[in-house]
Amino acid sequence: MGKVIAVTNQKGGVGKTTTTVNLAASLAAKQCSVLLVDLDPQGNAAIGCGLDKNTVQFSSCDLLLEEATAIEAIVAIKEIGLDVIAGNSDLTAAEVALMAADNKESRLLKGLKPVRERYDFILIDCPPSLNMLTLNALVAADSVLIPMQCEYYALEGLSALMETLRNIQDTVNSNLKLEGILRTMVDTRSRLTKDVSQQLFKFFDQKVYQTSIPRNIRLAEAPSHGLPVRLYDKASRGAIAYEKLAAEFLANEKSRENE
Repeated sequence: MGKVIAVTNQKGGVGKTTTTVNLAASLAAKQCSVLLVDLDPQGNAAIGCGLDKNTVQFSSCDLLLEEATAIEAIVAIKEIGLDVIAGNSDLTAAEVALMAADNKESRLLKGLKPVRERYDFILIDCPPSLNMLTLNALVAADSVLIPMQCEYYALEGLSALMETLRNIQDTVNSNLKLEGILRTMVDTRSRLTKDVSQQLFKFFDQKVYQTSIPRNIRLAEAPSHGLPVRLYDKASRGAIAYEKLAAEFLANEKSRENE
């Protein structure tokens, strides 16, 4: 059965969607079967995979409201080698509708259950807030991957997010684990980057990926072409970094299997 990973951070602009799209694409390139679920009303993960979020027949909104099945909502992106359930602005209304619904926090868990065994990994791009959409992702997930910038404010935000994860574990998903912390938009020349990295490794040790993602113009350009960076500019620093991340991610998986 496929492992479900929620990519989340309550702070926006940390490279969350960039990470979801590019890690998914890099895993697919390594012969993994991957489903990307876009739960962000902005729909940028779908756009980054070349989908028109406003013309898909069914979206993650329909899945959450039980107006479509996952099988109906999945779109195969052959050029990238992965499947996508798109998100769009309808998710904003879905969040309101879910508040009055039965089993409101477990709709995604239920919706993905029939297709989990089709995939090695299901990556969920969460909105940058702790709302009903993110809660659905955290209930459905086996683990959480947290992208973050190397800033002191980000450390405070990470502390709050870890408290949220503990609350989720105590209430609705006792099996939820921390997949890893990914440093994004890294400037290796910065003393602040080095200081924050030291703090992360001190407190989270092996849960911090050795791989970090640099600031890279190609990463910023790729979504406007509807492509992950590995298909836009495979030789770019951003593409190389996400290839390394995928390799480290898979090595971690293999290590856990052998424990």
